[in-house]
Amino acid sequence: MADVLVIVESPAKAKTIGKYLGSKYIVKASMGHIRDLPKSQIGVEVENEFNPKYITIRGKGSILKELKDARKKVKKVYLAADPDREGEAIAWHLAHALDLDQTEECRVVFNEITKQAVKDAFKTPRKINMDLVNAQQARRILDRLVGYKISPLLWKKVKKGLSAGRVQSVAVKIIMDRENEISDFEATEYWSITAKLGIRDSVFEAKFHKFNGEKKELHQESDVQEILDAIKNSAFTVKEVKEKERQRHPSAPFTTSSLQQEAARKLGFRAAKTMSVAQQLYEGVELGKEGTVGLITYMRTDSTRVSVTAQDEAKELIIGKYGDKYLPETPRQYSKKAANAQDAHEAIRPTSILREPEMVKEYMSRDQFRLYKLVWERFISSQMSSAVLDTLSVDITVGTAIFRAVGSKVSFAGFMKVYVEGNDDGTTDEEKYLPPLKAGDDLIKQNIDPKQHFTQPPPRYTEARLVKTLEELGIGRPSTYAPTLETIQKRGYVAIEEKKFMPTELGELIIEQMEEFFPEILDVEFTANMEDNLDHVGEGSEDWVKVLSSFYESFEKRLLFAEEEMKEIEIEDEVSDEFCEKCGKSMVYKLGRFGKFLACSGFPDCRNTKPIVKDIGVTCPKCNEGKVVERRSKKGRVFYGCDQYPGCDFVSWDRPSIKACPDCGSWMIEKRNKQGTKLQCTSCDHTEAVEDNEELAE
Repeated sequence: MADVLVIVESPAKAKTIGKYLGSKYIVKASMGHIRDLPKSQIGVEVENEFNPKYITIRGKGSILKELKDARKKVKKVYLAADPDREGEAIAWHLAHALDLDQTEECRVVFNEITKQAVKDAFKTPRKINMDLVNAQQARRILDRLVGYKISPLLWKKVKKGLSAGRVQSVAVKIIMDRENEISDFEATEYWSITAKLGIRDSVFEAKFHKFNGEKKELHQESDVQEILDAIKNSAFTVKEVKEKERQRHPSAPFTTSSLQQEAARKLGFRAAKTMSVAQQLYEGVELGKEGTVGLITYMRTDSTRVSVTAQDEAKELIIGKYGDKYLPETPRQYSKKAANAQDAHEAIRPTSILREPEMVKEYMSRDQFRLYKLVWERFISSQMSSAVLDTLSVDITVGTAIFRAVGSKVSFAGFMKVYVEGNDDGTTDEEKYLPPLKAGDDLIKQNIDPKQHFTQPPPRYTEARLVKTLEELGIGRPSTYAPTLETIQKRGYVAIEEKKFMPTELGELIIEQMEEFFPEILDVEFTANMEDNLDHVGEGSEDWVKVLSSFYESFEKRLLFAEEEMKEIEIEDEVSDEFCEKCGKSMVYKLGRFGKFLACSGFPDCRNTKPIVKDIGVTCPKCNEGKVVERRSKKGRVFYGCDQYPGCDFVSWDRPSIKACPDCGSWMIEKRNKQGTKLQCTSCDHTEAVEDNEELAE
């Protein structure tokens, strides 16, 4: 008979830990929280020091009964939920539900699910940390007060079904502010002049730099013409060559934020998917004869610290696999962290660096392997030598003008042999090579290309860019980024087009009301300070009731003012020129989670609805009869399909082009990135760049 009951959150975690602990232990899963605030009411006694009224979550009764029955059969219970505030709160709720003595040391935590880490954790159990529990309670109650107090007001004054959240509203406001920046942006004209030059068998490019000894901005075509006239009959000669050696240092190991950003850039993962797959890797994967093993350390962290044990293991692998010169003189430590970082756990790293991705690939799903490989490469590279790059800057005279060519080459790859961090457009830095050049070299002019440009507005937020912004502003913490992004999409406050966030009309409507009556909720500094206060509660330096009281005092006044002053907004339905095919009445535009849609004006007698489709001017490439139209999926994502559906089932996530492939005649799709737009054939390898002024499908 078992002597000890261990409770974790998930069956996968229970399976992994159970194999390490042996037959004296029963390991069961609570399936997350077993108690929470009720959904049907606010569940917080504001006048009684914000006392929360917890109830057993619907559907968890049978799980709780099973845990209580198991509790009766053992001498000792250990609570082994995840090592963060949420995990601490789960342990506390379980202790209450199972009537455990909280003065006893019943809490065990481990940063990685490996045999040694788990066994060590059970040697040093501790009491439940009530500071962490209170920090989680304070956040939960704070969000409940905001959501359950403002939402009914919006239902009454604006529209039934609207809701408001604390951190989510700030995220929507950030997206909306960026959209306003884009709308208000006024493009400015500027020009560039690029010379294609040759020497011996090499060709390279140089850009206009100076004129008559001074830097000159090319604002208009006349500025360009002045330069072209001045250098028309002049030869290109190398004036000066500057060579410099510089070092490039590796990126720190992953935090939650940087993992979500890089997985979005390199793997195309949404934040929620990244965290879901990371959870699987943390909880354990079956590795054949080795059994179930947790492959990465805990994935909710804002720390870049690394244990000495992990560094020693990395040192062994780097020397054996790459050689001594790829190991820095002293082990790398990334102690610098954001001022608001909790630094509670290590960085995200493999539990064993010796477990290389290819060695375990056969045991993992494709997504698990790709994410594990990313974590492994990022960590091993973070412990390697810096790369050495030789940079070359060449000034070239032509008449009274100077053109400049810049290039670099890697003389020692260092960490770059394993991994290079991506950019927000999903690419990595490309090198520009220059041929050997020296002062006095005469160059052959092959072409001079003047080009008109216009300044571009700031880009819309991708998930990666928004997570980075939230982190930099101190909005949210590692465990909140992914849920925040999911919530604002599910509620229909933002939509995603071409992997970028755009506010919906519904989102704009809510933010406008919030800005007028609850400006502090949308204030970035206010929200960041509140996050700091919650951190202080977790550290034991702030009282959670005082934090809530301080917030609620002014919030309650805002509520009373809004109740009296907020005007009722009547959203009149705009009549379309379409008629209901079921009853013949006019169809009207309605505002839903994912923007506008058409609904019958005869509602509720007739409940016919249909999406608004946009003709993009392309004939369907499958049936050659219908037109390709822009639609939205149930999750709000834009896709393209034939208007003859269901007669024709053509569908594409990428926008089809009006242009056919010149090589094979098949249809092409538009692919957009930071560098611009290119057309890619769907049948052969043909791709072609699209100039800024070239006409695409409208």
